[in-house]
Amino acid sequence: MAPVPSDSPFAPARLARFALVALAAVAFAGCGRQPPPGLPKLPTTEVTTLKIVPQDVPVSAEYVAQTQSSQAVNIAARVSGFLDKRVYTEGTVVKAGQVMFQMDPKPFQTQVDGAQAALSRQQASYDVASANLKRVQPLVEQNALSQKDLDDAKGQFEQAGAAVEQAKSQLEEAKLNLSYTTITSPVDGVSSYAAVADGTYVNAQNSQLTTVSVLSPMWINFSISENEYERVQREVRDGKLKLPPNRQFAVEIVLVDGSTFPAAGRITFADPSYNPQTGTFLLRASVENPQGLLRPNQFVRTRLHGSVRPNAVSVPQRAVQQSAKGHFVWIVDKSGKAELRPVSVGDWHGDSWFIAEGLAAGDEVIVDGTQRLAPGTPVTVKSTLPTTPSAVAAAPTNGAKGGTPAPLPAAGAAAPAAGKTTLPVPPATGRSPSPGSAGAVTAAPATGTPMINSANVSVFFGSGSAALDANAQQLVRAIVSAQMASGPVLEVTGYVDRRGDHAANVELARRRAVAVRDALFQAGMAGDRVRLKPPADVVGSGRDAEARRVEIALAR
Repeated sequence: MAPVPSDSPFAPARLARFALVALAAVAFAGCGRQPPPGLPKLPTTEVTTLKIVPQDVPVSAEYVAQTQSSQAVNIAARVSGFLDKRVYTEGTVVKAGQVMFQMDPKPFQTQVDGAQAALSRQQASYDVASANLKRVQPLVEQNALSQKDLDDAKGQFEQAGAAVEQAKSQLEEAKLNLSYTTITSPVDGVSSYAAVADGTYVNAQNSQLTTVSVLSPMWINFSISENEYERVQREVRDGKLKLPPNRQFAVEIVLVDGSTFPAAGRITFADPSYNPQTGTFLLRASVENPQGLLRPNQFVRTRLHGSVRPNAVSVPQRAVQQSAKGHFVWIVDKSGKAELRPVSVGDWHGDSWFIAEGLAAGDEVIVDGTQRLAPGTPVTVKSTLPTTPSAVAAAPTNGAKGGTPAPLPAAGAAAPAAGKTTLPVPPATGRSPSPGSAGAVTAAPATGTPMINSANVSVFFGSGSAALDANAQQLVRAIVSAQMASGPVLEVTGYVDRRGDHAANVELARRRAVAVRDALFQAGMAGDRVRLKPPADVVGSGRDAEARRVEIALAR
């Protein structure tokens, strides 16, 4: 083998020097002293952190559901005869009493005429018997006629009277059958197709003509699994979950396009037994549907709100990593270096992840900049994220990690108005906010407590934001406290900016209104007293602040 040149990196002398330098670095590190100036220092990594502050976090659950008409009425013929024509337009909304089908009335009109003639005949016999009885009675008293003659006269009179009543009954029956030839809708609802063609002879075998389905209220059916229910009960017992008062859960309905149905829902029925095939039990929510936006057998999603995780610890999902040993996060230790911390994760909540174990108050979790980290890496905190939970946190789908599912409510219990996430509302200022300020409020200046009876309350948002600052919770509690005794219904309306993308502005206004409505609900306002209205266009001055507000007013 050729000798290694002295200037080669692999020369024995150079390898020995490298080994000595490495040993020196290890020795100094073990003694807690800084390495000699000649040794390289680990580079500092810039990171974004989040300081852990446990707080009560509202949670929700989402389920796949299907609509059902609260009253589906089968329209059927009550008498046999020929169907003359269909009067209504198939598939349209019909009103109660509206004519839908017309049968041939002539045979039934003939029966009415015959019954009327029979009644006239019996009425004539009754009149003769009555006159005969009046003549016989005084003659019997004078002993001109026997008692038997009087008894016969009374008998004929009573028989004639009974025959008249029978004829009247037959006439009423004939008139009733005649009325059945005009078939009307008994309820307001949407009509189905006609099952029988015009000119068909209708009898008991083919009497079903069509169906009318009531659209308001609409039922929303969904199911909760036994495992899910038991998990929620266990978390309640362990103090990890707090249910709303009287288990009155809010019901929010999400349409197929992702938009939120404007009306609030309430749970009206809970099946007392489990389905043996699926291991789930049925829950039914009822929602007013005056505009007919919901139709029977439509697939929607329901979100149940009202539960709260007390003193919950949550971090953004991107801060949680996973290895072969489980989940972990990076934190900044007291010396300003990165430390790997194993954690036990819970449910997802919007873009955050609940941490069941591993983090405590005051821990500084690294959210961004974790790609270049190793244990002991010096870090520089570039920025710190706010500790307030996400303003609008969408609940996950049923079966996925996410918001806590609501347990079984008492059958027939009413639920509050739908809501998503509790949001704070800042205290009243009595003036319009400056551009860009979030959460400023105008209220009735005459009182210290915002009374919506005397003036509307407007919540203003920062440009492009649907979030409120931390002080807003105080105003929400004040509003709820002031309105609890009087029992009014409050309407929450978001206003739409006229500039820019109109569809995006409408969605932003809707999110802001949902945020304010949920804040009212979480502060204790009953769900049936908070009504979400569709976004409205800005009117009046048209200032920037007017386009960034949500108004709370008494329902008209």
